[in-house]
Amino acid sequence: MKKPVLLPMLAAASLTGCGQPEAADNAHRGDRYLGIGVYSAGGLWQHLIRKDAPKDRQAATLSDDDRIIVTVDSHTGEIRQCGNFSGYCVSSNPWKGHAPPAPASLSKHAADLAKEHEAAASSKQMRRHQAG
Repeated sequence: MKKPVLLPMLAAASLTGCGQPEAADNAHRGDRYLGIGVYSAGGLWQHLIRKDAPKDRQAATLSDDDRIIVTVDSHTGEIRQCGNFSGYCVSSNPWKGHAPPAPASLSKHAADLAKEHEAAASSKQMRRHQAG
């Protein structure tokens, strides 16, 4: 007779975790901005064209950023990518149909940077060959 009592108790115990997502949501109610990660700025970040570039020559620019901090606003769903020194942010909110203008405007493209890198390496190699 112990088996019939044990089975309903196991079923009830396994269902007690069903209310946990609500408890997890309550833990984050006060935290509006949640960190997703910190990433290297990459070569193209400094070539983004800013319409609101600071006029103060001492203000940090995109080329000063060496890290990009990515966060999500838990209230609106907006995702932001911000430079660690410039404070410049690119944001996207796919739930409201707001996304950054695509494609992004760049002062140089990856192909341009690759060509410049190749030319610099070739020039350096040529100088070594002429010196040696």
